[in-house]
Amino acid sequence: MNTVIEQKIQQQLFALQDLKYRNFQAKLIPNIDIEQTIGVRTPDLRNLAKTLSKQKDIEQFLENTPHKYHEENTLHVLILETFKDFNKLMYYTEQFLPFINNWATCDIYSPKLFKKHPDETYNKICVWLKSNKTYTIRFGVDSMMSFFLDDKFKPEMLNLVANIRSDEYYVKMAVAWYFSTALIKHYENAILIIENKLLDTWTHNKSIQKAIESYRIDNITKEYLRTLKIK
Repeated sequence: MNTVIEQKIQQQLFALQDLKYRNFQAKLIPNIDIEQTIGVRTPDLRNLAKTLSKQKDIEQFLENTPHKYHEENTLHVLILETFKDFNKLMYYTEQFLPFINNWATCDIYSPKLFKKHPDETYNKICVWLKSNKTYTIRFGVDSMMSFFLDDKFKPEMLNLVANIRSDEYYVKMAVAWYFSTALIKHYENAILIIENKLLDTWTHNKSIQKAIESYRIDNITKEYLRTLKIK
């Protein structure tokens, strides 16, 4: 049902429309029909999210899912990022994850509040990684990469991601990005996953490729990684 607040938000989004950007964006997210895309640049979406988050009735918009337009979905998660209450944030996050239908909306969502609640967030990630929804899994991998590859890192986290099995490109690509980053930040642990070939062949090789492309890995290590590619 198209609520009054949703109608107003759609009007605001169309006022920010950039048709050239719409055509460009449509090529980046080919699984989304161009008719479901308005064409609003990210900085404009972020500014609108900040404004809308202050409205008392904004939760009517958050509750009324799924949304019609791609930009509404992205706006949805950007509004969530402004939340200060972790429990409320997590409630709306879990409510909305099944409706995320593209990598762009998935990857832009990275609530800073997750970092302040690592234990609760990690427990949720463990559940998301076992989902049957493509972008719920991808969001779990993204969150693991964003919040648990630095001071909160534990070696067993690598196995959680390595155990993911999916034929979905956007899941496999997320896992590859995760392990290429893990090879940069925690080489001694991550290399064991690669040496023992614990990933499927495509993800294994893509992880190595992305790591080799990084300027943060030295040339000697890159040469060794090349020898680990599966033909």
